Amino acid sequence: MSLAAATNENLANISNTLIYSSMAVYTLAFFAHIAEWVFGSRSKVGRTAAALTGSGTAGPTVKAQNAGGTAVLDRPRIVTRSAAGTRDVPDGPGAAGGTFKGDLWGRIAVSLTVVAFAVQAGGVVARAASVQRAPWGNMYEFSITFSTVAVGAYLTLLALRKNVRWIGLLLVTTVLLDLGIATTTLYTDSDQLVPALHSYWLWIHVSTAIICGAVFYLGAVGTLLYLFRDSYENKLAGGGTPGKFAASVLERLPSAKSLDTFSYRINAAVFPLWTFTIIAGAIWAGDAWGRYWGWDPKEVWSFITWVAYACYLHARATAGWKGRKAAYLALIAFGCWLFNYYGVNIFVTGKHSYAGV
Repeated sequence: MSLAAATNENLANISNTLIYSSMAVYTLAFFAHIAEWVFGSRSKVGRTAAALTGSGTAGPTVKAQNAGGTAVLDRPRIVTRSAAGTRDVPDGPGAAGGTFKGDLWGRIAVSLTVVAFAVQAGGVVARAASVQRAPWGNMYEFSITFSTVAVGAYLTLLALRKNVRWIGLLLVTTVLLDLGIATTTLYTDSDQLVPALHSYWLWIHVSTAIICGAVFYLGAVGTLLYLFRDSYENKLAGGGTPGKFAASVLERLPSAKSLDTFSYRINAAVFPLWTFTIIAGAIWAGDAWGRYWGWDPKEVWSFITWVAYACYLHARATAGWKGRKAAYLALIAFGCWLFNYYGVNIFVTGKHSYAGV
């Protein structure tokens, strides 16, 4: 074995070690996030909210002194709708529930996530060095890079002081699933690319696809939680009584309006980049295969994903389709993106089959 080959093999082993190490740290972050939610459920904010809502009925009574006597007045029911079709609901206190202990565990979870992100990013860089190319030539490399970018986007939002720590538990859980599938099912030894991929467009096209997928994922999380929080607010507005677990979790999330706005802004911001990704792929196809568009399965599902997100953004701006209807479209659109990656690569044969398992 030549010195260069031995060096590349050592770098590949280092990459694998770093990826497994990041999974261990992500697991610690997962438990820290669980602790944040557990201690937050015991918060004064949570107990106060439960007392004020009175389990969907009129709240606790208020005593008032009146000329030496005591009059008992009923506290009016909290109003969750300010007008037809709208609500005046404040954001919840977050997973920590406004408690010092919960917040401490949340900060520990974020710190562990930062460490895991750095270790995972080191694994991706080591993988790139071992093959001396962009580290996304197959599904394994795409997967480990995708989850790295998703965590990086989340940490960037935190650094910008955005209220997104509620994403942490779902994000870390998803990253662990992604890395678990990547290391057990999708793993491919370091190797060189097929001739069609030897192009600077690999850096442009695939990197933007990874960024789009990672940000679309954050938008999908916000959309999914919006649906749960919206149902929770609807139940309270109708005088219903949510279950204890649902109330404990959902009362601490941002309001449905805030979650809906977050998801919309995330998807709207990245949609132009997804448009560019498809255009860049067409240009690369023209260079590699002599045609810009050939209705290859990957091309078709990339376009279907684009259409789905375009429908969502249009629906979100249309009065009759705002809210839950638009949210369902957003989840369908992200489902198209997931199928474009996993389904097309694994179950469908086409010109992009070289990026298989």
